Amino acid sequence: MTKLTDVAKKAGVSPTTVSRVLNNRGYISNETKIKVKNAMKELNYHPNNIARSLGGKSTHIIGLIFYDTSHPFFGELISKLESMLFKKGYKVFLCNSANSSEKEKRYLDMLSANKVDGIISGTHNLDILEYQNIQAPIVSFDRNLAPFIPVVSSDNFKGGVKATEYLINQGAKDVHIISSHLHSHNPTDARVEGYFATLKQHNLIPHEHAFSFTMSPTIKKELIKKILQSESIDGLFCTDDLTAILAYEAAQEVGIKVPKDLNLIGYDGTSLIRNYFPQLSTIQQPIEEISNLLIELLLKQIDGYKPEKNETFKLPVKLIVGD
Repeated sequence: MTKLTDVAKKAGVSPTTVSRVLNNRGYISNETKIKVKNAMKELNYHPNNIARSLGGKSTHIIGLIFYDTSHPFFGELISKLESMLFKKGYKVFLCNSANSSEKEKRYLDMLSANKVDGIISGTHNLDILEYQNIQAPIVSFDRNLAPFIPVVSSDNFKGGVKATEYLINQGAKDVHIISSHLHSHNPTDARVEGYFATLKQHNLIPHEHAFSFTMSPTIKKELIKKILQSESIDGLFCTDDLTAILAYEAAQEVGIKVPKDLNLIGYDGTSLIRNYFPQLSTIQQPIEEISNLLIELLLKQIDGYKPEKNETFKLPVKLIVGD
């Protein structure tokens, strides 16, 4: 971890001078300020705003950076994480990165500057290079952020296999998949890989329709209607439940009955979906187990553990057959 003395050495000034620059105290020449700020930037050093005020003690704050707090899956996961962390004596900074890389970078800078005890990230933005130099303990959900950041996910490949096998066992022969597959080299890609592998095993032809995760529901539903009307499709795997619900509605609007004419399955299996749309079959991710493992791995780092390269942890998924 970069220290104030490292910045002083890099800038060729005393630690006291660095401290004066950070706190804007006393007269410091512009030339010296620039040297100190350039050294801070090069070393990825962030002033410890909260910890300085606490005399260097633990803040007992964890930063959560997630894609969208309004999404049922992320909302349920965040709620579970916050509840579990609170019981362990931690409070949270919740950062909603949405679809903005710039917003995510700024949140990372804020969390680094305030020296939270650790960070749990579950975002959708790609190629955020700042993760390569993050100094705080950090774990990731379902995203490969940097080689030494551990990744926790459900078994996405097995989930893709289970979903596709369910449709085939229901009698489907023309099985399509709607994904947000961007070939991002993240764990969620394996859902699509499981679909392809299962169809190959059954000598069936794959049909993938890739829609952006951030596409508006209205546009997505219209595109699904066109697929249903133009393809002889009798099985549909959607890699998230919200898209599966749109597919259900689209089918109804074009006169296709589920499951009589179209077998349908989603992915995530949150409490919200199971309670309010119980007719949907889905692959359930183990949110409580995911939360437990993310926190366990983060606290292990806070206690001094240094992760090895490419540590990944996969948790089992479950098929839920709709009513």
